[in-house]
Amino acid sequence: MALRHAVLAALLEGELSGYQLTKAFDIGVANFWHAQPQQLYAELTRLERDGLIAGRAVVQETRPTKRLFHVTDAGLAELEEFTAAFAKPSFIRDDLLVKVQAADHVDKETLIAQLTERVAFAEAKIHLFSKLLRKMRGDRTEEEFLRHGDRIGPYLTCLRGLALERGNRDWCEHTITVLRQRQHTHAH
Repeated sequence: MALRHAVLAALLEGELSGYQLTKAFDIGVANFWHAQPQQLYAELTRLERDGLIAGRAVVQETRPTKRLFHVTDAGLAELEEFTAAFAKPSFIRDDLLVKVQAADHVDKETLIAQLTERVAFAEAKIHLFSKLLRKMRGDRTEEEFLRHGDRIGPYLTCLRGLALERGNRDWCEHTITVLRQRQHTHAH
């Protein structure tokens, strides 16, 4: 997948400025695609040049003029083509997993500290995703929203992010328990 597809998908929410797009990425899209703000701005330029999005200037009284972008018919066709293509399986590339792989030969307290940090990060993301899901569905139950909501794509990807972070948290907590038990067992 190219960044362009993630940007096009994010712009399906409606017209967004570059700043709003970076916020949308931070909140929702980042659970499946990470990009720096400068990458997003560069991609907006390329997408507009390629006719996949269109921008319009909005004059603001007390702030500089901003540009709002939306997906064009060509952009929708690009997303349709992308969606029809085979989805390659994803692979994990995580420094922490490399460190855990070496757990038998490295300082376990340092490793436990890093796992504990990852638990805190996962908890923060779980809280964020839970809040976003509640906001998206409003006063409807999840079942009602999934059956009758206007746009379920962002909701479903948010559910995946939530499941991923719960899995990360649970795995880290389990790994910490195992490492502590082994420290205790080997100390005696």
